[in-house]
Amino acid sequence: MNGDGLRIAVTGATGNLGTSVVRQLGEDPRVDSTLAIARRVLQRPPAKTDWAAVDLAEVEGDEVDRLFQGVDAVVHLAWRMQPSRDPVLTWRTNVLGSVRVLHAVAAARVPALVHASSVGAYSPGPEDRAVDESWPTHGWPEAAYCREKAYLERALDAFEQAHREVRVVRMRPAFMFKEGSASEQRRLFAGRFVPGVLGRPDLLPFLPDIPGFRVQTLHTEDAARAFVTAALGTARGPFNLAAHPVLDAHVLGVKFDARPVRLPRPLARSATAAAYGLRLMPSSPQLFDAVLRLPLMDCSRAHAVLGWQPRKTALAAVDELLHGMRTGAGEPTAPLRGSVFGT
Repeated sequence: MNGDGLRIAVTGATGNLGTSVVRQLGEDPRVDSTLAIARRVLQRPPAKTDWAAVDLAEVEGDEVDRLFQGVDAVVHLAWRMQPSRDPVLTWRTNVLGSVRVLHAVAAARVPALVHASSVGAYSPGPEDRAVDESWPTHGWPEAAYCREKAYLERALDAFEQAHREVRVVRMRPAFMFKEGSASEQRRLFAGRFVPGVLGRPDLLPFLPDIPGFRVQTLHTEDAARAFVTAALGTARGPFNLAAHPVLDAHVLGVKFDARPVRLPRPLARSATAAAYGLRLMPSSPQLFDAVLRLPLMDCSRAHAVLGWQPRKTALAAVDELLHGMRTGAGEPTAPLRGSVFGT
């Protein structure tokens, strides 16, 4: 690539968020080329995209340093959610792999790093208000996902102190959904034994109302726009990303014309633990505990500093997810391959 525009590197380029970020970078006239990094490369890459097959958990030496030479920004998205039963493996990919990326950014003198943190990095929050980016990021330590996201927040603290010349942006998105990620997310969180009727919640007469259950979501394409804006701009620091409305049993009940029925938290937790213990679902009961303790995020800083607003509502994102689950939607990458219920 020999243009005069920017060259951006994206790790985790074949995942839910990565595919959208790479696609949007390829459409942006300010970007001359994108270096997409993933364990498995695409046979037909998007426009203006070079691919590198790299496993951040296994790479040795200065291979990543060399890849980052001449790059104007690194968007670090690589993450492994499963297997949740092997926290050593996820730690190697998520934490040690991310630390390797930080070292490579410094060694290659990359001017900017946009890191995908998460709402899961936040400590449990208040029930009566949303929190801004100053809320503590110690996670819920019993859940590997939250523990790893929180650890990397501390790694970024140290990195920023040692490398003030690097513009560091920490994105903390809520749950991200799009139609093309539905099959992957069903496999990651619900498993192949999930009943097909859950893809048609309008057919369910009631929805479980679990005390403490309220989550924020956004469409993956909206999240990707924020990441691209940060990579190509001048902003620094952390940003919360979420769309309205906040989802709970009552909001979803109205949406799907289903009656919320109170389900005690201990009963719901026991059912989750039993399903996990019987290997009927891949999500751990510790992650269930963490979700019920997530704070609500105030996204005012992203609106004011990045000029970012979600174009789709949280309910629209959920609609796409459910439609994709029903149809077995996916994208032409290994993580996002389409699959129907039972596979």
